[in-house]
Amino acid sequence: MLLLDATNLCTDLSPMLKLLGWVVTIIKIVIPLILIVLGMVDLGKAVVSSEDKAINKSVTKLIQRFIAAVVIFFIPAIVNAIFSAIGVMSGSEQSQFTCAVKCITNVSSCPTSELEPGNN
Repeated sequence: MLLLDATNLCTDLSPMLKLLGWVVTIIKIVIPLILIVLGMVDLGKAVVSSEDKAINKSVTKLIQRFIAAVVIFFIPAIVNAIFSAIGVMSGSEQSQFTCAVKCITNVSSCPTSELEPGNN
């Protein structure tokens, strides 16, 4: 069975952490934009129809979508705050966790792995 050394965990998993970081970044940007655009389209349709009930309903829907977009954008920060607040990890585990979180939230800060192509 292959076990990873806890001291090099962030470096060993950097390709996977980079991929996860790109996925999180895309989700953080694309989903809120889609939600807001869809809400604006619904509101535009309601305004064109000139029905007060439809306008009120679409404004409420737009506000709900905006709140959902903000929550989706901040989910990584919320999860990071929860895990940091728990703080049950030892010093080296905490540093590896911090390294992994930095790698996921800022892909350019990932350490390079010896397994990646071009790092011979």
